[in-house]
Amino acid sequence: MPAEIAVTGLGLVTPAGHTPEDNWTALCRGRSLAARDAELAGLPVDFSCQVTGFDAAGELGRPLARRTDRFIQFALVAARRAVADAGLGGDLGPGDGGCGGLGERVGVVLGVGSNSLSTYVPEFGHLGADRPDRVSPLALPRSVPSMAAGEVAIDLGARGPNFTTASACASGATALGVARDLLRSGTCDIVLAGGSESARSRMTATCFTRMRALSRRRDEPALASRPFDARRDGFVLGEGAAVLVLERAADARARRARVLALLRGFGAGADACHPVAPHPYGDGAVRAIRAALRDADCGPQDVGHVNAHGTGTPLNDAAEAAALTRVFGDAAPPVTAAKGVIGHALGAAGAVQAAYTVLALRHGTVPPVANFEGQDGDHKLDIVAGGPRPAVGAGISCSFGFGGQNAVLLLTAD
Repeated sequence: MPAEIAVTGLGLVTPAGHTPEDNWTALCRGRSLAARDAELAGLPVDFSCQVTGFDAAGELGRPLARRTDRFIQFALVAARRAVADAGLGGDLGPGDGGCGGLGERVGVVLGVGSNSLSTYVPEFGHLGADRPDRVSPLALPRSVPSMAAGEVAIDLGARGPNFTTASACASGATALGVARDLLRSGTCDIVLAGGSESARSRMTATCFTRMRALSRRRDEPALASRPFDARRDGFVLGEGAAVLVLERAADARARRARVLALLRGFGAGADACHPVAPHPYGDGAVRAIRAALRDADCGPQDVGHVNAHGTGTPLNDAAEAAALTRVFGDAAPPVTAAKGVIGHALGAAGAVQAAYTVLALRHGTVPPVANFEGQDGDHKLDIVAGGPRPAVGAGISCSFGFGGQNAVLLLTAD
């Protein structure tokens, strides 16, 4: 039998807060955190879900904050907190620089959906103004996706395999699946896995607006993100990071670590259908969910709740509803969707959802979907709305992305 994989630490930096406790409180409150965003002022869509109260220089020190972009800063803080939560590192302090630290059997796998346009846009502006001398020498190392994992490894002295997964909005979930395989194969003893992204750039907002993917409720941004609701009209840009400490359960128990949950199953599959639209009947999602169930040796009846991708776009929610109905039939478990509260953090979304699934299992409770008033179409899911609901059994977390990329995680309580 493959080794059981335990989650022993969580680190979160999201619009809902900087600790698991703050995130859980905001999720259970079930109210959207979308608001006007000064970064997007003057654009057709000028609101987002922002991480607030984040002091990069205070958290990381001014030199490290200066050389890193926002998505890397989120990853660094989330990783530090996850390591501390797992009881790892002993006297390890921030900025170990790879001298000592966590060691060569510790890997880092982080999902990032795209390059950081927050950095690239002003640098391209210098080129457009025929001023190449003004382009920062830090432009590349502070913005390429792999540097989130690289900077975390440098900071914590994790000298095992180190890389970034990029499967669009499934990137964070894919990172956790790959990290599990590194542990099962014996390549690593511990992996810091998750995702990080800051999508609040003017170019990102403009691109998604031109694709008609964003909600246009400028007059009521707090009502804009509404997964599975009949009046949904697009998603809300978000940002944040989640890092989970994964290790073989036997090793975790041997060192008397607190086991938060078990990562029992992972499944992935491609729609192979369309560059940006999902398969209309959720074919790839169905394959990924069923693969995760098989991997965990579970049946549909063992699932106690679904943490859905739930972007709030008409096509994606309809396809996901179709997929869940095909897998679970009329006995579908309760469905929640965190993007109603925190917006869509793109490449980080799957990791954040996985962390939220761990919290739901720990509390035996499923948080409500913000702004949900009623469904449309032929697929009627059991959407948790109005307030939290008790739940038992496994939790699955679904993540889907451009290119028809689907990744599903199945977690259980220890």
